[in-house]
Amino acid sequence: MFQLGFDNDKYIRMQSEHIRERMSQFGGKLYMEFGGKLFDDNHASRVLPGFQPDSKLRMLLQLKDEAEIVIAVSAGAIESKKLRSDLGISYELEVLRLVDLFRSVGLYVGSVVVTQYSGQQSADRFKAKLTALGLPVFMHYKIEGYPSNVKLIVSADGYGKNEYIETTRRLIVVTAPGPGSGKMATCLSQLYHEHLRGVNAGYAKFETFPIWNLPLNHPVNLAYEAATADLNDVNMIDSFHLEAYGVPTVNYNRDIEIFPVLNTIFQNIYGESPYKSPTDMGVNMAGNCIINDEATREASKQEIIRRYYKALCDLRKGFDSAKEIERLQLIMNKAGVSVADRPVATRAKAVAAETGAPAAAIELRDGTILTGKTKQLFGATTALILNALKYLAGIDDAHDLIPSSFIEPVQALKVEYLGSKNPRLHIDEALVALSVNAATDENAASALRCLPALKGTDAHCSVILSAPDAAAFRKLGINLTTEPDYENDNLYHI
Repeated sequence: MFQLGFDNDKYIRMQSEHIRERMSQFGGKLYMEFGGKLFDDNHASRVLPGFQPDSKLRMLLQLKDEAEIVIAVSAGAIESKKLRSDLGISYELEVLRLVDLFRSVGLYVGSVVVTQYSGQQSADRFKAKLTALGLPVFMHYKIEGYPSNVKLIVSADGYGKNEYIETTRRLIVVTAPGPGSGKMATCLSQLYHEHLRGVNAGYAKFETFPIWNLPLNHPVNLAYEAATADLNDVNMIDSFHLEAYGVPTVNYNRDIEIFPVLNTIFQNIYGESPYKSPTDMGVNMAGNCIINDEATREASKQEIIRRYYKALCDLRKGFDSAKEIERLQLIMNKAGVSVADRPVATRAKAVAAETGAPAAAIELRDGTILTGKTKQLFGATTALILNALKYLAGIDDAHDLIPSSFIEPVQALKVEYLGSKNPRLHIDEALVALSVNAATDENAASALRCLPALKGTDAHCSVILSAPDAAAFRKLGINLTTEPDYENDNLYHI
């Protein structure tokens, strides 16, 4: 059953106020490294029930008159055509998408910076493309020995070789299409150049996870480790903060490992460092807005299990995730959970064993668990969605939301004209048929109006889904897991 665990309005208010306080600390400009996703932070909404996926964006809109966006992308990512896996588009295209999204909500995008540049022709072409579109582009160069060679980094031959990014506002938000884009290096390079120009600029880091003022092994922080298991990120007690203040806080290994280098860079730029620990650099207030700890613990445990299932399926699909699975098993042990703690998985597997065919289960927000079986007209997941809509709309289970007279012509189209071997309707096809029927059938119309109520629910299927059905679950906002098995023994799956 869904329980609210996070006060989203308090978070937006408190977070924007805290960033303003950090801006006033430096007086001039604040360069803020913005980690994670601004528009669609679904991980945060899953582990902090009540957190809205666009919360960070809404918070930033509170500061939009003072904020300027700089998007960093590495030349290496452009050269390798690196993909943002959840969207299936390249980092290069993601930069364009981000610019459009920021502008669509009234945020000012000042420029793009290409980082770690060493003469890549693809980066030159990208710069020319953006310049033709009227967007300023600046180049930051690869520095040998980065980040350990501090003497070279903080010199005319290090940061000094980078182009100075011209900005006009007090709060410079440095974001990126994904990890490894050089956000921190961009911020520090700008501090060096601002100092040369006599501007008192500061640096802060905004990362939602790990949450610094929750215990090290709190499930919310363990869920972050699960989400980054492929990156080998590990939560750690911030030893610098503990030594400076006698207070244990949580950070992750990369920030703790690089802090001595950052501290030296700050000292070389300012003469002294404004921070005593990696935790000091952060501005995250999420931990102060949790209103139901037990709800966040349970939600985070489910997220850890979801990540484990995903890794199992990735391995089944041929991706090398064996080490990731080992890490996730350790995290599950820390959290005290197993796949048996996912009720929808237990129910779906039981129905599949009973029927000898693929089955699915969904847990609605009121705690009710419904199932879907494989049928002649529908696959298990399509049947599941229709069953859930009938339940939510208060429609008798025996009622057919879509008449067979609607379904049979679609099946004929799929098999006879489009060459499909599977006549059963996918979820999106069934929903189109349902919407057509809704024009004349009030039951169908009532069921269709219940679609938003599926967002944030949990579901499980006993087999790996086809691409169309998996995409439908994502679009509906349902948190899906599947067993790492295919429906048949074919080698080719779509």
